[in-house]
Amino acid sequence: MTEVRKGQTPPMLERAAFGERFRHNFFDPAFRAEDAAIARLEEIAWQAYQEGRKAPLSSPAGPGFADPAYELSDEWRATRERLHAAQARQRDGAAPSRVLLICASPRNDGTCPGEQSKTHRLTLLASEVLSAAGVQPDLLDLSLMTSQPGLKIHPCKACVSTAMPLCHWPCSCYPNHSLGQVGDWMAEIYERWVAAHGVLIVTPVHWYQATSPLKLMIDRLVCADGGNPDPTSTGGKDPAKAKALELEGWPYPKHLDGRAYGLVVHGDVAGIEGVRRALADWLDWMGLIAVGPEARLDRFIGYWEPYATSHDSLDADTAVQEEVRNVARALAQGIDDLRAGRLSVPGAALKHPRPK
Repeated sequence: MTEVRKGQTPPMLERAAFGERFRHNFFDPAFRAEDAAIARLEEIAWQAYQEGRKAPLSSPAGPGFADPAYELSDEWRATRERLHAAQARQRDGAAPSRVLLICASPRNDGTCPGEQSKTHRLTLLASEVLSAAGVQPDLLDLSLMTSQPGLKIHPCKACVSTAMPLCHWPCSCYPNHSLGQVGDWMAEIYERWVAAHGVLIVTPVHWYQATSPLKLMIDRLVCADGGNPDPTSTGGKDPAKAKALELEGWPYPKHLDGRAYGLVVHGDVAGIEGVRRALADWLDWMGLIAVGPEARLDRFIGYWEPYATSHDSLDADTAVQEEVRNVARALAQGIDDLRAGRLSVPGAALKHPRPK
C-alpha cells in the first residue's frame, strides 16, 4: 500500500481570527443594530468549525451502497437523486433534444462592467437557431456569479490527485458547513450537464486562457470523468481507502460521455486558437463527441481595435454572426444523427490501455 503523505495543513484559526473573518459578511453599518445576534451566530459557526461539522444533516446510506450504515450527507444524496432523474430524462428517446448553452463571459450590464457581453449576444444567436431547429436551449449564463448574491462555484480541491475514487460523482467536497463553503452552484450545474444531449460553449479569451468562471466549472467537472458514485466505498474522504480502491483496478467511469459538443471562442488580439484547442481536448477526453469542423469556431472580433467599440465591431461583422449560427446548426444536426444512430463514432468501444 502506498503511503498517504501529510504535512501541509496549517493550524486551525484562533478564535479572534475566525471571528474577524466571520464578521466580514456584516461590514455594512446597517448590521450594527444586530451585533448581539451576529455574535450569537458567530459562536455557533465557531463551534461548527472546531467540531468539523461539514455535513450536519446526514442519514445512513442504505441499500445499494458499499457501506449501508455510512452516514451520508442528505444534501449530497439529494443532488445524486436529481442527477439520476436527469439521466433518465436524457435517455428517453421520446424527449426533445436539449442543449446546455453556456455563456462563459463574467461580464454583464447588471454589475461593474455596466454593459452586456459580446459573448452573451453570440449565445443568443445560437439559442435562436437551436430553438428553430426544435432543440431546447438551456442557457447557463456564468456571468450571474458576478451579479447575483450568494451564487458561486467553489474551487476544485484536487481529490483526484490523491486517488481517483476519492473524487465522488457528484462532488462531495461541498457544501462544507464547518468552513462556510456553501451556496455551491455546481449542484445545479451537474444536473444541467446530465440532462443535455449536447453542449455549446461560447467564451471569450482572457489572458490567453478560458475565463475564470468557465475554468472553475471545468475543474469541478473532473468528477464526471472517472468519479466515484459511492462515497461510502471510501469511508467518505479517507485517502488510504481511496488509494487501495484505485490500486485494485478502477474503471474510470465517464458519466457524461456520448453527448455532442460545439465551441465558439472569440478574442480581440491573441489566444483564440489555443483556448479552442484546449476546450476541444478537454471535451474529447471526457468522451463528448465532436460533430465536425463547422461546430468548432475561433474568431477575432474587432482585431486590435479599441475595447470601447467592440460591440460596434460585432454589429458590422455579419460573417462571424452567421458562423456562430452555423455552429448551432451543425450541433443540432449532430444531435439528431447521434440520437437516431446515424452518427458513427469510430473507436468509441475500444478499451484504452492506460485509463486515467
